[in-house]
This record gives sequence, C-alpha cells and structure tokens, in this order.
Amino acid sequence: MKRLFTYNISLVGRLFALLSLSCAAQLQAQVRAELDSTKIKIGEELRYRLIVESDTTEIVQMPEGQTFLPLEVIETYPIDTAYNQQRQTLIREYGLTQFDSGQYLIPRQRVIIGEKAFFTDSLLIEIDDVVVDTTKQKMFDIRERMDVGKRPANLKWLWIVLLLAAIGGGVYWFLKRKKEKAEAEAAIPPYEEAIAALKALDESPLAMQKGSKDYYSALTEIVKRYLDREVDSAALESTSAELITRLQMHKDAGSFAFSDNMIKALDSILKRADLVKFAKQQIAPEIAAADRQELEQVVNQTKEAIPEPTEEELLEDLQYQEELRKQQLRKRWIIGTLAGIGVLVITTGILAATLGVDYLKDNLIGHPTKELVESTWYLSEYGDPAVIIETPEILVRKEIVLPDSAIEIVKDMSSFSYGSYVDNFYIAVNTTEYKQPIEPDMDAGIEAALKNIEAKGAQNLFVKQESFETDKGIKGVKAYGSFNATQGNGKLGRKLNYEMYLFGQTGASQQVVIVSEEDDPYAKQLIERIVASIELEVNITQPQIGKPQ
Repeated sequence: MKRLFTYNISLVGRLFALLSLSCAAQLQAQVRAELDSTKIKIGEELRYRLIVESDTTEIVQMPEGQTFLPLEVIETYPIDTAYNQQRQTLIREYGLTQFDSGQYLIPRQRVIIGEKAFFTDSLLIEIDDVVVDTTKQKMFDIRERMDVGKRPANLKWLWIVLLLAAIGGGVYWFLKRKKEKAEAEAAIPPYEEAIAALKALDESPLAMQKGSKDYYSALTEIVKRYLDREVDSAALESTSAELITRLQMHKDAGSFAFSDNMIKALDSILKRADLVKFAKQQIAPEIAAADRQELEQVVNQTKEAIPEPTEEELLEDLQYQEELRKQQLRKRWIIGTLAGIGVLVITTGILAATLGVDYLKDNLIGHPTKELVESTWYLSEYGDPAVIIETPEILVRKEIVLPDSAIEIVKDMSSFSYGSYVDNFYIAVNTTEYKQPIEPDMDAGIEAALKNIEAKGAQNLFVKQESFETDKGIKGVKAYGSFNATQGNGKLGRKLNYEMYLFGQTGASQQVVIVSEEDDPYAKQLIERIVASIELEVNITQPQIGKPQ
C-alpha cells in the first residue's frame, strides 16, 4: 500500500512537469518567414512575409530599411495584428525585387521581442531573365543628348519688389490726393472764396457766439486771406497796423483805387478784433454782426478797386501758370520718387533686421548654389560600369585622351562633370573599365586624383581619408579636405572644400568628385543629397557572386 502511494505521487509529478513544459512552449515567442514565390522575373515584386507570435505585453521591433540585400526593398507594408487572449500575431510584408538574373540568398532577418533577438531562416530565390525575341522586337540606337530648357526662374524677388512698389504707389497716391485737394481749394477765385467763407461762418456754431474771440479770429482771417490773394501777399503775416499801412501805400502808389472810408472801416474793425483777441474785451453781438456786414462790404469794394489786367499781364500770367504747372509736375515726380526710395530703404532695413542680410541677398539678388538646391534634380547613370547619381544639373560628357601607357590596360574611360574649379560648385563622375580582370589600387587612384587637383592650381592641399559605404552596402574609400585656389596673378585665392569617393571592383573603378566653397551655406545640402544618392552598377563582364556562370 505504501509503495502504490509513492508510485502515484511520482506519476503525478511527471505529468505536472510535462504540462509545465507544454505551457512554456506555448508561451515562447516564435518568428518565421514565408515567400509568395521562390522564382520571379527581373524587376517583378516578391512578397516576403514575416510572422511573429508573442505575448501582448512584449514590444516587437521588425526589420527596417535595406536589410534584404542583395535584394532591394521597394515597399514596406503596414503591420497586420491579430489577438488571441494573451497572445498576439504580427504579420508584415515586404515588397522585394532584383534587376539582375541569378540565384540569391535572402539573409536571415533579426526581430527584437522585448530584449531578446530572434532570427528567421535564410531563403533562396531565383531571378529569371525576361526573354526578348529580337526578330520581332525592333532595336534602336541610343538617342543623342537632348538639351533641356532652362528651369523656371525664382519669382520670390519679383513678389517682394511688387509689394514694395505697391507700398510706394500708395504713399504717392496719398500725397498726390492731398496736394490736389489743396490746389482745388486754391483754384477757387479769391472773391468767391471769401463770400463763401463768410456764409459758412454765418451757418457755423460760432454764429451763436458773436463777439467772442473765436468769432473775430475767423472773421478777420477771411478778410486777410482775401487781401493776401488779391492785393498783398504779405497780408496774412502782417499785424493789423502793418496791413492798414500797406493798403494805404498801394492806394498812394495808384495800384488800387481804395476809398478812404473803406480803409478807415477796416482799420476800426481790425483794432476792435485785436481788443477782443488780446485784451479780452466784451463786444455786444449787435456790434459783431455789424462788423461782419461791414467786412463783406470791404471785400466787395476791394474787388471793384482791383484794376483789370492788361494783355501783357494776362500773357505773363499764362506763362507764369505754365511754368508753375511744370514746377508742380516736377515736384510731384521728385516727391513720388523719394517716397518710393524711402519706403524701399525702410522695408529693406526692417527685413534685414528681422530676416538677416544674407537672407535678403540670397532671395533678392540670388545665390547660385541656393538655386541649385531648389531646382529640379535628375537621377541619371553615367559611364560603364555606371555610377547612378542624383544631381541638380545633368552632367556633360568630357572628352578624354588616354596616354600611350594607359591604352594597353584601359578598355574604356568616361568623364562627366558640371561646373569647374573656378565656379561656386563642381561635380565630376569618372569611370574606368580595364581590359583585364585586375583589382584597382585605391591608394594609387586617390593619389592620381589629388595630383589632378594640384595640376589645376590647388595649393595648401589638406587630405583626410576614411572608408565609405553606400546605402546598398557597396564599400569604397572617401578622401576629403580643403585647398586654396590659385588666382590669375599666382596669389592664393578663395578656400575650397573637396570630397572624392572611389570604388573598385574586378576590372573596373568608379569615382565621384565634389568641390564647393568653404563658406557656402547651401553646399552642405547639395553634397548630402548627392552623396546619399550614389549607387553603382556592377561590372557584368566579370564573374559575380550569386549569378550563374
């Protein structure tokens, strides 16, 4: 009985252990990969499906970027998630392709679940050529280079100029309207202006304050203004006594037939007005009303006393008016021009203070490399084996004459460039294909490229060197640094930065050279975009790994 009990306890323990192992196996995260096909044609999309099963509390990190080399990721699809109690299943598909035929091994992909790394199995696929029947498909020669029209001009500066012109025009229109209004008022004949002003005074609130300082000030102002325009141009600036004296002088000189009663009446009213304005004397409203009527008679009598102009005076007046019109026209143009210049200077100063002088210079005058950054870019292939690169301008082929020593080993050499060392920005792409499957000497290639820069006038050449790798994993060598250009008189010129990227493969070499001004704020943007786009074509005339021989 005792042994049977012991045996039962042992059996239960074993079953419990097996059950624990089974549960642990079910809770263990799993990663696997599937393909929708193991054989595709060149350029066709291959769907790579990554399936991850894990606990819902675990954070899962799936592959990102070009991790499937030698295949290229053309699209990464969204993650599809399914839940089953405390478990989750994540499925992500990747669109892959390859543009060379052969057998390729998709490398293992790493998936991080929590803090642990899991790997899929590597998968073998086959890329088939597209069969072309050349007896039915017509073959054409390579097209000649076609000139591309100039890119649209940057119109930012034009909008700024138009805005400033609109502001200047608004200021000129305001001043012009103000001037025209003053001229329109001056165009009213003096007599009509004086009578209209007297009637307006009768209808104003001052008419209820006859005898006040303000009433007499307005009343005498009307008469003085009339006399200033018709009799004496100094009437407005003259005191009461000075005005009476000048009127008497005009009468004695025979210029105006003023009556003695009119001058005495005006003298009496002006003195009374001075007492009201300066001595604060109180005047009865009846006397003020009589003074108003008397001043209207002064205006009427003065009009009758003015002699008719002679023909010579009329002609001189016409000539004077014409000359005055020309002077006013010139004055308007000067005022408008100065106003426009003033607005332009003020606006420029405000923009320079807020945005900076360099910003204004780059956007109003323009900056060569800024225009390159904002222009249309072109992704092109150059040379054989090709360098695939994106540039703001299409590179132009340069003729190369091979020396006799190079003809024996070089099968083909091509060079394409934009700009020159004396310009703001220079880029060149050089490719070389050898007759024999030799391995290029990268150090010798760098040395030759540096000697070429020195031959073009570089001084104080500073060199650094490091390894380089494209986004697709193609490795090369980067040499970079700075130098001073040589001026025409042999003196040191501006300082330039350079970067050169060299790649070697069996039987071929490829090179990219970029030169820019050291203080150019836009050169960095250009270089980063160009370098990020560099990709290389593998020399198909030499054996390649992963391809059928």
